[in-house]
Amino acid sequence: MTVKDMALCSVFAVALPLGQMLFKWGAIYNERLTGPFLARVMVNWPLIGAFAWYAVTALLWFYVLTRVPLSLAYAFSLIGSCLVPLAGWLVFKEQGSWTMVAGYALMLAGLFLVVRPA
Repeated sequence: MTVKDMALCSVFAVALPLGQMLFKWGAIYNERLTGPFLARVMVNWPLIGAFAWYAVTALLWFYVLTRVPLSLAYAFSLIGSCLVPLAGWLVFKEQGSWTMVAGYALMLAGLFLVVRPA
């Protein structure tokens, strides 16, 4: 795996938590809106932004998969999986726990095992 491929996979892995934060922001914003669900969705700008962001990240993912095997590229999604609860804790003041931290540390250790040269 080249440095460029690792960088592309890392950018994708960081883009996913940003999308999740937009979805959470949309959920919070939704509480301030009134009316039927579909009407609220159509004027929920953070939610619309999250969908647009995911469209862009889907294109990035497609490009990554033209360069990197799926099994290797997908391992980088663990970075995103670890950043989502961190962002939830930092930005949205959600609860975390030491067992959660330990579990995500194990996941990151697994990522390093997967991407290390054979």
